[in-house]
Amino acid sequence: MSGIYIHIPFCKKRCHYCDFYKSVDLLQVDSFLAALSQEIFLRKDYLNERIISTIYFGGGTPSILSAKQLCEILDLIRTTYTVLSEAEITMEANPDDLSAEYLKEIKSIGINRLSIGIQSFSDKDLIFMGRRHSAMQAIEAVKMSQSVGFENISIDLIYGIPGMSVKQWKENLQQAFQLNVQHLSAYHLTFHKGTQFWKQLTKGYIREIDEDESIIQFETLIEEAKKNDFIHYEISNFALDGFFSRHNTSYWNQTEYLGLGPSAHSYNKATRFWNVSSVKKYLQHIDNKTIAGRFETLSINDKFNDYLLTRLRTCWGISKNQLLQQFGSKYFQYFEQKIIHYISLGFIEESNDNVYITKKGLFILDSIIEELFYV
Repeated sequence: MSGIYIHIPFCKKRCHYCDFYKSVDLLQVDSFLAALSQEIFLRKDYLNERIISTIYFGGGTPSILSAKQLCEILDLIRTTYTVLSEAEITMEANPDDLSAEYLKEIKSIGINRLSIGIQSFSDKDLIFMGRRHSAMQAIEAVKMSQSVGFENISIDLIYGIPGMSVKQWKENLQQAFQLNVQHLSAYHLTFHKGTQFWKQLTKGYIREIDEDESIIQFETLIEEAKKNDFIHYEISNFALDGFFSRHNTSYWNQTEYLGLGPSAHSYNKATRFWNVSSVKKYLQHIDNKTIAGRFETLSINDKFNDYLLTRLRTCWGISKNQLLQQFGSKYFQYFEQKIIHYISLGFIEESNDNVYITKKGLFILDSIIEELFYV
């Protein structure tokens, strides 16, 4: 089983925190869709005819596309690849793009999971982040989605926002769970170089919240999710039982996937491919029947490090038996020796065959993984 990710690189405006590749030149949408149709065909051999079990429209803002445009993309994928009839098909959406009529249309073409980018239920924070919807629009978007029959809804929230108190963050979470969604992705605000927030940070107009405050907000997230029976299955993702994102889980389980559109990544266990992060260059190369991007053949070290990076972020952790079988005794022994220190500090624990990051270890996960990498 494999997945397909489609990057729709257009937004009506740029949010102050976002570093994903996007363009606000909506006049290029039709040209992009024509090029995407060609890429769907040109890349048909990358996954070696594997069955497609998940399709994910990300961005950018996929919900700027009409249901007809989305349907044409899905129809072409279904005719070019073998897609399971019960495939999970997710679309990211902005609340202000969603009307009852639009929701009915996208549901009718096979989209069965929504990921709604709410980010906050505070109008003050939404304005601060440059979002184009209000808190009320966010709430109404979720309720409308439910009213037309969507039963698998995820929402995104951001914490660590300058000026946000723990009490306000807790109120955000309580509002989210009151909406009876099935999935929550929650991310700490990051000041990525090149974003509006980065520029404001470097000029001293805003500042990052204290580390202690960040930890408290993360702990609040974990506690509130647990109270509402949400399983913390990946460091930033929580879901009711049976509603884990099948598409994103495939990334963490190192399942092959194909990325289509500017800046999209592809992986087939032997290689990685990064599409160019430019609509202009993407269009130019497609005209010549080529895909602009970078190609990498993965070494055994790369594969081992990828395995650590993805698995330690999840509730499943690392299977030592699988690690031994997949990478051999050299890497197994290296891993065994490296984790002793972190076990003694309470950052890692072992249970039967599996190795997990503890709650304490989650707060320094990136540094732990970096230390475990084989270089």
